[in-house]
Amino acid sequence: MPIEDQSGRAVYWGTGRRKSSVARVRLIPGNGELKINGKKGDLYLQFNAGYISAAKAPLETLGLENEYDILVNVHGGGLTGQAESIRLGVARALCELDPSNRQPLKVEGFLTRDPRSKERKKYGLRKARKAPQYSKR
Repeated sequence: MPIEDQSGRAVYWGTGRRKSSVARVRLIPGNGELKINGKKGDLYLQFNAGYISAAKAPLETLGLENEYDILVNVHGGGLTGQAESIRLGVARALCELDPSNRQPLKVEGFLTRDPRSKERKKYGLRKARKAPQYSKR
C-alpha cells in the first residue's frame, strides 16, 4: 500500500543496509532522476559510473529506469557501501510497488543483504587479528 505525498503522488519506501551504511529510499513516479542527500546522484557519487549503475540496477533490470525518481537519505560508511545500500533499498521499494517484481530481483541477487562488516578489534592484538611480533628470546 503506497503512501501519498503532499501532491498526491504514490511514494514507495525501502531501506537498504551495507557495512555501516544505511539508505532510506523513496521511489516517486517521475523521469528517472537520482537524488542523494539533496544533491544530484552523479555529483554525490563523484561521477563514478560503477556506483551510479549499481544504485540504478534494480530499475534497469525491470525496465523502469525512466519511470521513477529515486530520492535517498544515506549516512555512514564509504561510497561503495552507500551505493550498495541504495541498491538494496531501491529493490525493496520495487517489491513494495508490485509483488511480482520480487522474482526477477531475487534472481539478480538485489534482495540479498550482504552481512559482511568490519570485525572488532580484540584486546592484546594490534587490529582484529594482527598480533604483535613474537620473539622467542
